[in-house]
Amino acid sequence: MPASPNPLRRNESSRRAILDAALKLCAEVGYGRLTIEAIAARAGVSKKTIYRWWPSKGRVILEAVDDVATVVADYPDTGDLATDLHTQLTAVIDLLTPPDRSPVVGLIAEALHDADLAQQLRERLIRPRIAQFKERMRQAQLSGQVAADADLDLAVDLVYGPLYHRLVFHLGMPDARELESLVAYALRALGPTSSAR
Repeated sequence: MPASPNPLRRNESSRRAILDAALKLCAEVGYGRLTIEAIAARAGVSKKTIYRWWPSKGRVILEAVDDVATVVADYPDTGDLATDLHTQLTAVIDLLTPPDRSPVVGLIAEALHDADLAQQLRERLIRPRIAQFKERMRQAQLSGQVAADADLDLAVDLVYGPLYHRLVFHLGMPDARELESLVAYALRALGPTSSAR
């Protein structure tokens, strides 16, 4: 009797095709109208293949976003904290816009109704990026750009809170000038030697 398929033994080219198809379709039709059937058709695989590897479209999108975020939303360290935050926040804004076509926004909305997806989103996507942010801020503390006693948990809220506030209330993402001001104000709160641009 044949063994059941091992979900860890994925064909990498099929995996990549599925994740790419999911992101492209989400950009075209939005998360709410995205279906496993459409992803399978675009990727050239069966629905069964997708369900063997992921339990839901939310988990497909989560993995796709995690892959993309690893590349585009990394935390640079040029030595200039204000510039680095501006660069990183710009990458996050790109992932959130336009909201009706953003896979990240779709995941956030879906996670409000799916506790398992919320937990996976938190553990796989959010907490690792918070840890990276804190590590970048620790480097800034060592270089004197952030006060040595700055509360790094609060720093996360100061820097990223405005983006999600604007997202939730449909206020639009900050433009480059507004983002520059946001970074400057956050760094002013976190230490006397901020190098705001």
